[in-house]
Amino acid sequence: MSDIDLVVKQSRKIESLLKTHYHAEGKGLHQLISSCEERLPHEVIKKLRFIATMRNKVVHEEGYKLEDKSAFKATCKEMNDILTPRASRFLWKLVGGIVLIATLISLAIYMIHWENIKHLF
Repeated sequence: MSDIDLVVKQSRKIESLLKTHYHAEGKGLHQLISSCEERLPHEVIKKLRFIATMRNKVVHEEGYKLEDKSAFKATCKEMNDILTPRASRFLWKLVGGIVLIATLISLAIYMIHWENIKHLF
């Protein structure tokens, strides 16, 4: 994969995440970052700016090559992971607890009324 392909594909993913989950507005990645930077951690903004700058250099400067493709890929992956919303562990524990309690209550009701419903089986 060429530098341009790599950079454009990765930056498009990040642009999409910023627009979808952070309500970013603007033409390029720098404008999108600026429009939602108050909702992003400072370190994330630095890395997003790095990605945007590399994208612009690769696309607009003739003959520019990424110096370290693996570092660029790693930064993009990290930003994708950070910008992709996930349910917290607390939420998953809460949902699991509710399901467990509902199951136990259903089982208890079933056992209490077994004599009245066993003829149905």
